[in-house]
Amino acid sequence: MSLAPLPDPHVAFDDLGTADLVVNALHAGGANGNAGDDPIAKLVPGVGNQGGFRHCGSPAKGTVRLSVLYTTGGVVDWPDHLDTQTGTFTYYGDNRTPGRDLHGTPRGGNILLRDAFAASHGTAAERAARVPPFLLFEKAGGAGRAVRFRGLMAPGGPNMAPDDELAAIWRTTGGRRFQNYRARFTVLDHARVPRTWLQHVLEGGPPLEGGCPPAWSAWVKGRVYTPLLAPSTTVIRSKADQLPDDSEGRVVLEMIRAHFRGREHDFEECAVAVWRLMAPRTGACDLTRPSRDGGRDAVGEYVLGPEAGPISIDFALEAKCYAASNSVGVRDRVRCMIALRPEHRAGPVAEWTSRFGQGKRSAGTASVIM
Repeated sequence: MSLAPLPDPHVAFDDLGTADLVVNALHAGGANGNAGDDPIAKLVPGVGNQGGFRHCGSPAKGTVRLSVLYTTGGVVDWPDHLDTQTGTFTYYGDNRTPGRDLHGTPRGGNILLRDAFAASHGTAAERAARVPPFLLFEKAGGAGRAVRFRGLMAPGGPNMAPDDELAAIWRTTGGRRFQNYRARFTVLDHARVPRTWLQHVLEGGPPLEGGCPPAWSAWVKGRVYTPLLAPSTTVIRSKADQLPDDSEGRVVLEMIRAHFRGREHDFEECAVAVWRLMAPRTGACDLTRPSRDGGRDAVGEYVLGPEAGPISIDFALEAKCYAASNSVGVRDRVRCMIALRPEHRAGPVAEWTSRFGQGKRSAGTASVIM
C-alpha cells in the first residue's frame, strides 16, 4: 500500500513519537491499512486511535491531563469550524443520536466539556487542576491517514459570554429530539508545542512546569487569551482553495447541482436555508421575484449585539447555481455590488456553487462559495 507524497513541512510516521507539534504541519499516517496507522496515537501516547475526543485520563473521574480534539471537517450536521481570522474554533460534542442523556456518551466527551468550561471561569488553581490543555488536529484531505496540527487551545474566548462559549443545543433526527454541546475554543498564539512538555504532562507533571508554553501559562494564571490570528494574504483564493478538497464535500456539491439542474432559480430558496444554518441570528428573510430583481435574490435582517440590546441590519443575498467549470465573473460580482446601494440594503451575501474567477474583485462583497 502506497501513500501519496506529502507536501513539506511534514513529519514522517516513524518520527512521530519524538516530534514537536508545529502549527499547520502534516503528520503522516502509517501504511499497514489498519487502526495502527493513526498518527495521533503516536504523537500523543495514551489518548487512543479513534474518535473525536481522545483523552489522557478519565472525564468521569476528573483526571484528564491532556485532551485531543480531532475533526474530519466532513460531518455536515455537525460543522466543526476553525476561523483563522479570529482564532476561534467551534466544536460539537459527542452526543449525536437520540435516546441518550447529554452527558451519557461512552467516551465522556460532553462531561469533559461541561467540567472544563465551568472550571475555566474559576480560580487559577482550578484552571490548572481541572482544565487540560486541548490539542486540535484535523484530517488532512487527500493524504491517507495524515493529520494536520492546528494548535493549542483554551476553552472560551476573550469576547464571549459564557452562553456563547458552551451551549446545549437541540437537534432532531427521525422525529426524535436530543441535546448536544456546541463549544467554542481559542487557538492560542504558540507555533510549536515542545515534545518535552507533552511528555511531562502525559506523565502527570504539573502543566505549568516542564517547558509550559507561555500562552498556556498566561491563560491558566489570569485567563488571558492570546489568539493565533492569521489574516488571509490573498485577495482571491485559488480554485483549489475555493472548492471542497475532500470527496464528501465534492459529492454534496454535485448533488446540489444535480438536484437543481434545469430549475436553477429554485436554488435561491436553498441558498437562504444554507445562510440561516451559517448565520442563525438571521431574522425575517424574503425571496425576491425570479427576474429583474435588482441584483437581489433575497432580502432580510440580521441581528447583532447582545440579547439585552440587539440591533438589526439589512442585507441582500445573491445566489447562483453554476457548474464547477463556470466561474463567477465580473458581471455577477457587479450585480452583487448593486445590493450595496443605499436605496437597497446595507450588506450583501453571495452564495454560489462554483468559484470566483481571477478578474478584478468588487470590493466590499461577502461571499460564501458552496
